[in-house]
Amino acid sequence: MTAGPLAQPAAGTATAHPDDPALRERVLRPYRTNCRYLGPAEVRLENEAVTASGAFRIGESCYIDDTGHFNAVEFNICFNQIAYYLIAKCVQNRLPPVFDAWTLDDYWQRQLSDILITRYTSRFHRAIRGQEFRGELSFTDFKLRSGENGKAPLALIESECRFWDEGGGRCTGEIQIALTNLPQGAPQ
Repeated sequence: MTAGPLAQPAAGTATAHPDDPALRERVLRPYRTNCRYLGPAEVRLENEAVTASGAFRIGESCYIDDTGHFNAVEFNICFNQIAYYLIAKCVQNRLPPVFDAWTLDDYWQRQLSDILITRYTSRFHRAIRGQEFRGELSFTDFKLRSGENGKAPLALIESECRFWDEGGGRCTGEIQIALTNLPQGAPQ
């Protein structure tokens, strides 16, 4: 692995990007209507991380009778939705340099096929009511793997995710994402 030109802004520098309902709707388009859990979300870039915070609502589970609590499958779905939105906002606003060469068309072509979870850990500290809750995802580190030794180049994103509700429910996760099939001109 090599760390390429992926430096973040200087400490203390922060930028905020408000919710973009049209972009969010496009990001969620691949999901069945009853499985679109992400509501309004904002993105901010501060110090070493780019972070999305959003509201979630699960009216009814898309795969099982109501369990009465937020579970691992729903964690994964909610993570995917906020991650897809965060990546789209990063591309749209050219936030970390890893996305400098990306266009939104590049993103739409790669959203489902070339954004992969390579490592996933979640911990449930206290049960969350699945009806309405909040979530936050931070991309904390970016690494590039060059296309050496016959391997395709890719970008790896380390992330930290958490969900919580007003009743004290809480869960956390650490997820690594791989971006494959990088667009022309992307750092490699």
